[in-house]
Amino acid sequence: METAWVRRVLVVEDQPAMRVLLCDMLAHRGFEATGAADAAEATTVFAETDPDVLLTDIDLGSRPSGMELATMLTGLAPHLAVVFLSSFPRAAEGAARLGPAGAVFVSKLDVTSADVVVEAVEAALSEAVPPAPTPARTSPLAALTRRQIEVLALVARGWSNAEIARERGTTRAVERSISRVFGRLGLGADPATNPRVRASAMYLAEFGSTS
Repeated sequence: METAWVRRVLVVEDQPAMRVLLCDMLAHRGFEATGAADAAEATTVFAETDPDVLLTDIDLGSRPSGMELATMLTGLAPHLAVVFLSSFPRAAEGAARLGPAGAVFVSKLDVTSADVVVEAVEAALSEAVPPAPTPARTSPLAALTRRQIEVLALVARGWSNAEIARERGTTRAVERSISRVFGRLGLGADPATNPRVRASAMYLAEFGSTS
């Protein structure tokens, strides 16, 4: 049986109640919505979920702002559709002028139903332009499975095997998984280097900070 494609939305909003509301609205309309409280958390979630749409408040209460986050993430994924949220008209003007091409703006005051949010997301998706062909680049992490990349993300965060095991299973299973990651990355042969440090550096070079 063919699995239906579920579109993923990364919701970045520093107000917890609004963030939960937006995620619930989208989930009830068939989207897979994941929330983040700020740009730093959003960067990690982006690497883990590979979203189709970024729905972000412009003012996140800290830097980077939502507009700066959108510029950074669309640089990594030009196909990413963007919807900006704000209660301030001047912020909307700045987003329209400086934000990614095709971005859609929604006033928070207009978010009275799921229809408003879904229509904005659909409009942004229709505006998103597929990335132009570029020379193929082989990622050093291409040999890893999605689960192995998820485990590597925790290693890059500085988690111990025991800490990862509390999230991902038994310590023995985690040790085997990490050993396979090191093997696929070709990091187990040189005793003079620390494979955990090198694997973390490779992840950070590919996806950026995990903090």
